Amino acid sequence: MLLLAGCSGNTADSARSAVAPAQQQEQGAAPRQGNAQAYVPEPGATDRKLARSARLELTTPKTGDVVSRAKAIATAAGGYPGQESATDDSASLTLSVPAEKLDGVLDQLGGLGQVRRREISAQDVTSQVVDVDARLATQRASVDRMRALLAKAQSVSEIASVESELTSRQATLESLERQQASLAGKVAMATVSLSVTKQAAATAETGGFLAGLSGGWDAFVAFCGGLVRVLGVLLPFVTAFGIPAGAVFWWLRRRRKARPAQ
Repeated sequence: MLLLAGCSGNTADSARSAVAPAQQQEQGAAPRQGNAQAYVPEPGATDRKLARSARLELTTPKTGDVVSRAKAIATAAGGYPGQESATDDSASLTLSVPAEKLDGVLDQLGGLGQVRRREISAQDVTSQVVDVDARLATQRASVDRMRALLAKAQSVSEIASVESELTSRQATLESLERQQASLAGKVAMATVSLSVTKQAAATAETGGFLAGLSGGWDAFVAFCGGLVRVLGVLLPFVTAFGIPAGAVFWWLRRRRKARPAQ
C-alpha cells in the first residue's frame, strides 16, 4: 500500500508539471480570473461615462446671421460645425463642442434669438466603455500570442495557418479599437442640433407711415364692403321702381320732341 501511494503521488505531480506551462501561457495571453476586477469594475468604482447631446430651437429675423455666429461660438469653445442646411425661412446646423462646455455654449446660442425649445440629454455608456476595454485587452493578448506562434512556426502549412488566424484576430482588434475611439469621442464631445426659424416681420410702430397706410387700406376695404351691401339692399327697389320710371321718362321725352314737328 505504501508503494501504491508513492506511485499515485508521483503520477499527480507529473500531471501538474505538464499542465503548468500551458496554464502559464494562457494566463499570459488572457486576463486571469483573479484580475477580472481590473476590467469590469464594480458599480461606482469608476467615473460614469456620459454621452451628452442637446437640441435648441430659435426664432430670429435673420437666420443667416445666427448660423454664422453659432459657428463662431462653437469654434471659440474648442468645437467645430458639422452638417448644415438652409432655406429662405429656416436653417439647421449640427455643432460638436466639448462636453464640459455644453451648458455655456447653449447659453450663448440662446442669446442669438428667441428660444422656442431647449433640451439636454445624456446617455450612460459606462458599461459599453468597460466592456470594449476588456475585450480590447484580451484581443491584444491574443494577437501577441499568435505572433509568438508565427515566429516559432517552421513548416509552410504551420505558417499559413497561423497567418490566417493572426489576420482574423487583427481585424477583430482593429474593430474594437474603432469602437473604443467612437465611445471616447461621444464622451469627450457633445452634439448640439440647432434649428433656426425666420421670425415674421414686426408690424410698424403706432403713428408711423406704414401703420397709417395699413389703417387707411382697412378703412377703404370696410367702406367698399359697406357700399356693396347698400347697393345690394337697394337693387330690388331699383329694379321694381326704376324700370317703370325709366320707361315713363323715355315716353314723355319722346312726346315733347314730337310736338314742334306738328
